Parts: sequence; structure tokens; C-alpha cells
Amino acid sequence: MHKGQSVCTHLFVPSSKHHSLFVVAAILAMIAPAVAQTAAPAGGELQQRLAEIKQSTAENQQKLHQYQWTETTQLTLKGQLKPPKQSLNHYGPDGKVQKTPLDAPQQPQQQSGRGGRVKQRIIEKKKEEAKDYGEQVKNLLSLYVPPDPQRMQQAFQSGKASLNKGSGTAEIVFHDYALPGDQMTLSFSTAAKKISALNVKTYMDDPKDAVTLAVQFASLPDGTNYVQGTTLNATAKQLQVTTTNSNYQPRAPQ
Repeated sequence: MHKGQSVCTHLFVPSSKHHSLFVVAAILAMIAPAVAQTAAPAGGELQQRLAEIKQSTAENQQKLHQYQWTETTQLTLKGQLKPPKQSLNHYGPDGKVQKTPLDAPQQPQQQSGRGGRVKQRIIEKKKEEAKDYGEQVKNLLSLYVPPDPQRMQQAFQSGKASLNKGSGTAEIVFHDYALPGDQMTLSFSTAAKKISALNVKTYMDDPKDAVTLAVQFASLPDGTNYVQGTTLNATAKQLQVTTTNSNYQPRAPQ
């Protein structure tokens, strides 16, 4: 009977090692559902914020089609401040912004003599360079402003979007949004359901030529959200471009 009792005790009383494993397994079983419940709402909240941003962007674009406004662009290239340019803007039937220049065309100054002609060619070359950079900036801005719903959704589905929550503001960070290696951080007011700012790290020609873009938003009296101003810095090209939008007026029915 001594042997039987000894065997019985060995069968029903677990060793300390087995006991520890049992306790760990029990703890994991209890906390696993809690972890799953915590992770699920995070992804769900990100998807919810994206839906709100896309709806807000679509509604604002419709409202902005009813307005015209003045755009002022200031370009600084290699330390030289270029004359500001102004245009009267509105959305055309194709959904693209149409610009009517407000600046009086500059008349080329005739330079006499060989030295004058050389100087004139240098001036024209600098104007063409500034014009080319202006076009590059315009094309780059169009990739990020306004935010594109399809690109945001693609980044989300690819796992390249993350949510940072602040006081009254949700920040969504997108990677590889428009160009490989870029990053766009979108700040969204959760109460007003409006975009308040965009901050972008991107590039023009080469990823080594870093470009930063800061976009500030504001609201019109009727609540329409619009881009108040943008600042683009391309350090490698010694280029800075600031754009300000103002004087929003309702357009006459077309």
C-alpha cells in the first residue's frame, strides 16, 4: 500500500515546474482577450478617422467650387527674393484650379552693347530657372493638397498609416503616401471634423534632395475649410516657396 500511495501522490500532485507553467498559461488565457479588445479598437478608430477625413475633404471640395480667391506666391531661390506673383483662382468644370494672373506682364529691358546682351541672357536664364522650379513646386503640391482619399486608403490597407491621439486632435501618419519614402502627417480636429494642418517630408527629383512642406488650414464664415498657406523648403536646391490664399468670394452662378 505504501507503493500505491506513493504512486497516487505522484500522479495527482504536480511538480513545481509544471505548476509554474500552468500558472503562466492561465494568466495568458486571461489577458489575451483584453489585449485583443485593446488592439481592435485602435485599428477601428484609425479607420473611423480616415472615413471622417475623406468625408470632410469631399464636402469642402464641393463648397470651394463655389468660391474664387486670390493666391500670392513668393519664391526665394539661392538667397534671392523673386517678385511675388498673384492670380485669381477658381475651380473649373474639370475639377482643376484655373488661375488668371493679376500681375502686369514685365516688359523686357533692352540692353545695349555686348555686355548688355550678356547681362540680359543671364537675367532670362534666371527667370527660366525660377519658372521651372515654380512648375516643379506646383506639381509636388498637387500630390498632397488636398489629401487624396485613394492614396490614404491604400496606405491604410498596406499597413502604412498610424494614429496618434492628442487633446482634441488626431494625427495620422502616412508612409509611402505619394512617393516611395515620403511621409505625410495629417492633423484632424475631432470636434470640428476638419483638417487643421499637413506636414510632409518628400523630395523633387532625388530622395537625397529632401523637401519639407507645411500646410495650414483655416475656415471661412460658412464653415468651409480651405488651405490658408503653404511653405515649401528644398534645402539642396536653396529654394523656398510660400503660398497664401486670401479674399475668398462667392462666384456668380455659371
